[in-house]
Amino acid sequence: MSNLDRTPPLTQCGGLADVATRPVHEFFAGREVLLGESTKVRRLLPNLGRRLVGPWCFVDHYGPDDIASGPGMQVPPHPHCGLQTVSWLLDGEVHHRDSIGSDQHIRPGELGLMTSGQGIAHAEMSPPTHPALLHGVQLWVALPDGSRAVAPAWEHHVELPVLSDTGLTATVIMGELGGAVSPGRTYAPMVGADVALEPDADGLLPLQPEFEYALLAMSGSVEIENATLAVGSMLYLGCGRSDLRLRSAAGARVLLLGGVPFEEQIVMWWNFVARSNEEIVEAREQWANATRFGAVRGAGDPLAAPPLPAGRLKPGGRVR
Repeated sequence: MSNLDRTPPLTQCGGLADVATRPVHEFFAGREVLLGESTKVRRLLPNLGRRLVGPWCFVDHYGPDDIASGPGMQVPPHPHCGLQTVSWLLDGEVHHRDSIGSDQHIRPGELGLMTSGQGIAHAEMSPPTHPALLHGVQLWVALPDGSRAVAPAWEHHVELPVLSDTGLTATVIMGELGGAVSPGRTYAPMVGADVALEPDADGLLPLQPEFEYALLAMSGSVEIENATLAVGSMLYLGCGRSDLRLRSAAGARVLLLGGVPFEEQIVMWWNFVARSNEEIVEAREQWANATRFGAVRGAGDPLAAPPLPAGRLKPGGRVR
């Protein structure tokens, strides 16, 4: 999925100075952004107070939207480099096509994982005949320096591991949770899990103290340590927990994101994750000149890159 903001801000992030090494509660509301022709999303990462959670660097939550009489998601071909995209649906269907020839329909409960590495282009669209509701999340993972130039790849996984506790079921989308390991390829210690809570649920999730974590409420509301998380908001939890108790009176779906804090300093602009101003400028020129990312067949005209911001892009983040 693309960042379709025509004036995307420079996001400087990475390093350990802003990592909460102890348990904390930091609430963040989503910022509404128009995605493509018809889909509005709530952008949770990056935000003014928090840029990264482990290697997770971008989080969009969309829906549930009634698209029965509309086109649904329509995101034309656009480029990525230096990151992985993670597509996860609660309702609906999305057609993924990319420049390495992948052509896949993604449905609820299925992992769509694209590793851009040195560069790839893709398009995501609701099929012409599609379900009435569209609801999901689109996530990016920053690749560490030693892996950010790997060859582009696409993975589609239908069978994912599940972890259960009282009134709680966690589907492990990426990484590892309580010994359950996703088949999706990762390049850093991390976790992403869809946690479904039944009405009157009171369950415990196992965590790793060296990971930092955040929770996104996708539906319903959930209680965490005497705090309530409402739909479309995110709670940053910091590090230092070995478990997390979740409660829900009426039932809920939450997304757990976590990982070892990302130490490297990165520059994130439009759909690129890089390390320097020169890399961003080069990637933009190569997309404009059609010399790097390839073409997505049958998906319409590609997106034009927005203008670069004034001044020089600098990597952000500070070492502890």
